[in-house]
Amino acid sequence: MVQASNAIDDPRLTAAVLPTNMLCSLVQLAQERGIDASGWFAGFALSPGDVCDPSARVSYRQAVSIIRRALRSLPDPDLGLQLGRRQDIGSFGLLGLAMKTARSFVDAVTIGITHQRATGALLELHIEQHAPGEIALHARAPLHDPVVLPFLCEEMFASVLAVARELVGPALRPLRLELAYAAPPHVDDYRALFGCALHFDAAHNRLVVDAQALDQPFANYNPVTSRQALAALLRELQDAPALHSETVAAVERQLRLRVSQNPRLPEVAISLYRSERTLRRQLADEGASFTVIHDRVRCARALELLRDRRLTIAQIGSEVGFGDVREFRRAFKRWTGRTPTQQRGA
Repeated sequence: MVQASNAIDDPRLTAAVLPTNMLCSLVQLAQERGIDASGWFAGFALSPGDVCDPSARVSYRQAVSIIRRALRSLPDPDLGLQLGRRQDIGSFGLLGLAMKTARSFVDAVTIGITHQRATGALLELHIEQHAPGEIALHARAPLHDPVVLPFLCEEMFASVLAVARELVGPALRPLRLELAYAAPPHVDDYRALFGCALHFDAAHNRLVVDAQALDQPFANYNPVTSRQALAALLRELQDAPALHSETVAAVERQLRLRVSQNPRLPEVAISLYRSERTLRRQLADEGASFTVIHDRVRCARALELLRDRRLTIAQIGSEVGFGDVREFRRAFKRWTGRTPTQQRGA
């Protein structure tokens, strides 16, 4: 297990690759209660609105730090169970659709585990045969954080159970739940929700179910619909942002917000509460440059706008920060090897 002392340097923890589903749920809960969540994001060049943007990505380190702050603002002892119970198959977007249209429960579980990163999960999940007739869903935290771990386990296992019961029916009951932390004061809430034996201070975090439960076929299975849903999910994952550092992700986020204004490095640095010199150095330390990031954001937006045939090439150029359509055509050809007109006709 990765230790806390390595959190700053370990690229697995500082790469901004995680969708922000869980953080958005926490922000929405805070809004329902009239709590200002902006302080949770101080120092991360993020805002409550940013994490509710489907394109937003954060690092594991950022997510855990934000959750620690949220737990102080939302002191409900069963906060993780609350959020988990709110989940349904629709909360997972195309992943949920692919699971719902699968051939059987075991196929749905396999799809969910294979593509778990699409949910922004902060625990790494895998399934294994635990004992004769038993299947265990293991959850492992990349970084040991005893403050956040109970919340993450509560949210994960409660949401897994909510989705599983939606797929196969409310009668589904686990055999037992094993958790690698002490029993919390609200242990009765665990009993009411999971309806199974509970083992705290265990060696692992895992939910154990009867293997026969996975064999259930889905009565409304349609192979065409199933393939279409899975293909759409795979396209979405292929189009997902590439792995970037926290600083690169923050710069991209600022550029996307104001792409038509053609913001320059000093303006972006101010938005990120950094000096121009500091931001330039941080990007260089991470092997990145502002110009390359800026061009990547403008190219991605131009490609998106070219799908709308109501827009002229000049209008698209203006939308990505070019006042001269000829300059836009030259830049687009440099980015893609094609002119905008050739790209639109491809």
